[in-house]
Amino acid sequence: MNAETLAWRWRNGALQPIAFPATVRLDHLLGIDRQKAAAVQNTEQFVAGKPANHILLTGSRGTGKSSLVKALLTEFAPRGLRLVEVHPQDLVDLPDVVAPLRGRPERFVLYVDDFSIASNDSALTALKAALDGGIEEPAENVLIYATSNRRHLTPQLKSDNAEYRWENDELNPGESTEEKVALSERFGLWLSFQPFSQVQYIDAVRLHLSRLGVTDWNDELKVLAQRWALNRASRSGRVAQQFARDYAGRN
Repeated sequence: MNAETLAWRWRNGALQPIAFPATVRLDHLLGIDRQKAAAVQNTEQFVAGKPANHILLTGSRGTGKSSLVKALLTEFAPRGLRLVEVHPQDLVDLPDVVAPLRGRPERFVLYVDDFSIASNDSALTALKAALDGGIEEPAENVLIYATSNRRHLTPQLKSDNAEYRWENDELNPGESTEEKVALSERFGLWLSFQPFSQVQYIDAVRLHLSRLGVTDWNDELKVLAQRWALNRASRSGRVAQQFARDYAGRN
């Protein structure tokens, strides 16, 4: 492994270097100050060789979960942080992914994006072992940062409801539901991302427009931005960026 490479992806049983990793800056992520502070603090501890937690980032689409992980690489790469992208279905290969990273001076975050797998998936067992410790000692220089639109990572099935039971006037979940919740609980740090308010959305639009050289903000432009979000039934940082690109490209 080349020490100068900042990011890899695990594909076809091997680590493949990424020549041009995405460059995202922390100050370009608006409306998620609390989540940024927690992720930065955890990563600060990690690159300093101190105890740190695996992170699960969950919530609404387009609100900055993936961008935050990429921004952490931009921020901490000079201090030895490296990113390894692992597809959820490739989690069965986690021991092989970690093996060449173990003992290296860099600090590696395994980045699992849009994580949602079936309850009976073999990747589930591999992830549990990596998070909670199997027979093999966890690598001291490796953490997992996963993003998901699902808080419990696996689909909630209708059959799970049939397992709920009453005990001493309390409703308790069945084994399937408890197993799904337990997976999320193996991440030491949970960060939840909420849908953008209108103010947060407009702030994001103005930021992305300014980055594209559009500085002439006015009420008409604000209305166009709001209409764009309405047509997509979503207000998020991603939608704000898409509007800015469209508007800047046209004008």
